Amino acid sequence: MTRIRIEALLAAFPKLVGTGKQHTYVETENVRYVYQPIEALYLLLVTNKQSNILEDLETLRLLSKLVPEYSVSLDEEGVCKTAFELIFAFDEVISLGHKENVTVAQVKQYCEMESHEEKLHKLVLQSKINETKDVMKRKASEIDKSKIEKNRGEKGGFMSLQSMGSGRIESSFNDMNISSGGGGGFGSGSGFGLTTDIDSFSSKSKGRPPSSATAPPKGLGMQLGKTQRTNQFLESLKAEGEVILEDVQPKAGPARSAAPPPTDPITLSAEERLNVTLKRDGGVSNFDVQGTLSLQILNQEDALIQVQIETGGNPGILFKTHPNINKELFSNENILGLKDPNRPFPTGQGGDAAGVGLLKWRMQSVDESDVPLTINCWPSVSGNETYVSIEYEASSMFDLRNVVISVPLPALREAPNVRQIDGEWRYDSRNSILEWSILLIDNSNRSGSMEFVVPPVDSSVFFPISIRFTAAKTFSDLKVVNVLPLRGGPPPKFSQRTTLITENYQVV
Repeated sequence: MTRIRIEALLAAFPKLVGTGKQHTYVETENVRYVYQPIEALYLLLVTNKQSNILEDLETLRLLSKLVPEYSVSLDEEGVCKTAFELIFAFDEVISLGHKENVTVAQVKQYCEMESHEEKLHKLVLQSKINETKDVMKRKASEIDKSKIEKNRGEKGGFMSLQSMGSGRIESSFNDMNISSGGGGGFGSGSGFGLTTDIDSFSSKSKGRPPSSATAPPKGLGMQLGKTQRTNQFLESLKAEGEVILEDVQPKAGPARSAAPPPTDPITLSAEERLNVTLKRDGGVSNFDVQGTLSLQILNQEDALIQVQIETGGNPGILFKTHPNINKELFSNENILGLKDPNRPFPTGQGGDAAGVGLLKWRMQSVDESDVPLTINCWPSVSGNETYVSIEYEASSMFDLRNVVISVPLPALREAPNVRQIDGEWRYDSRNSILEWSILLIDNSNRSGSMEFVVPPVDSSVFFPISIRFTAAKTFSDLKVVNVLPLRGGPPPKFSQRTTLITENYQVV
C-alpha cells in the first residue's frame, strides 16, 4: 500500500464518522474503518471488508490498552511525544496485517528487552575511552616531570642518584611528598636500592592536585597511589607466583529498582517478599511469603474512595486488614474502605511516599511444588579437578526476571573454567563468588544448567547458594477490580503495580 493511498484513507475517515451513533465501524466500497474514541482522539483500524470484524474489535481493544501504558496524556501532544514507543508496541501486536497472540504485559516486556550485543558494544567503547584517558594522564605526567627536571637542572637543586641496581629515579618526589632538606638529604652512596619500579608508586590518586616540591613532609615516608599504573607492579608479582586478589568493581545486581513516581491520580501497589530456604538434598526447610497492598493518592479530591479487589482464591493465604479498614465490608464484599466513610485517605503530599498500607497477607508452606525456582548442585572430584554441575528448574506459575544465582567458590588464582552455561556468568574475585545470570525465565527455558571446573575442594564450599529474581505475578494473584468514588460521579483513573521479589532465597 502506497503512502498516497494511506493518506487518502485517513483523510476520508473524519467525513464518514457521524455523531450519536452506537456502532464503532464504518464501511465503504473497499475498506472497513473500525475505531474507538479515546478522549478527544480516535484509535483507528483500517481493514478490508473480508476481515473478521470480531477479531478486528479484539485487536482494537488490545491497542487501546497499550496507548495509556506509553502515553502520559491522551491528547495530541502526549501521543506525539511517545509516537515511536507506540509504533514499536503496535508492531508487536500486528504482524503482516494479522494480530499476534500477545498480552499487554508481553508487549511491554518485548519492547523493554535489552540487547546483549548493545551492552557488549558499550562496554568495549567505554574500555577504549578509559584506555585513552590513561594514555593522556601518562603523557601529561611525563611532560610535568620533564619541566621539573629542566627547572631543577637550571637551578642546580637536585643531582641524579644512581641506585645499587641499574635503574634511575624519576623526578617524581613531589608526587611521593618527599621534600629536600636543603640539598643534603640524599648523599652519594646512600644505597637506597630504588629501581625504575618506583614509577608505579609515584602516581597521584584521582582528583588530587599535585603537591609542590617544597611541601613539608607529613610524617609518612612514602605515600603510595592506587591508580591503574600499579598494574605493572602487580603483574610482576603475578609472574613471580604471588596470589593477587584484584579490586573488582562490584557489578550492580538486579535488585529491585526504585519504582517510578506515580503519574496516575491513584496508584495501588501489590508487593510480595519471598523468604525461602531449600535443602541441598531436596525438600523445603522454610517457605514464607509476606505481601502488602498500598495505596498512593496524588490529589485530595480523589481521596474519598473505596477499593474493590479480587483475590486468586489461594486457601493457604491469610489476609489481614489495616486497623482503620472496615473488616466486615472486606469480608462480605472484598471492598477496602475506611471505617468512617466520610474520612478521606491520606494523599501523597501529607502521607508516606511509599503509600498507605491497606492490606497484608502471609503464606507459609512446606510443599516443594509452591517453590518458584529449585536449584540442584552436583560437585564431583576427578583427579586434580572438581567438576560442578548446577541445574535450575522453574515453576510454570511465574515468569522470572533478572535471575542471579550466586555460587560461593574457594579462593582461586584465576576465574573458574566455565564449560557450559545457559545464560551469562561473572566471577567476583574479591568475594570468591560465581554469579550465573538469566535475564528472563519463561516457557522457553523453564530449565537450564551450568558446568564449571575448579581445583579439588570439599563439596560444602559451594553452599549456601543465593538466588535473586523478580516477577510480575504474585502468589495471591490479587487484582484491583475497581475504585469506587463515595461522592458519586465517574470512577477515577487508577493504575496497579504488582511485584514479587526475593528477600532471602538460599539453598543450604
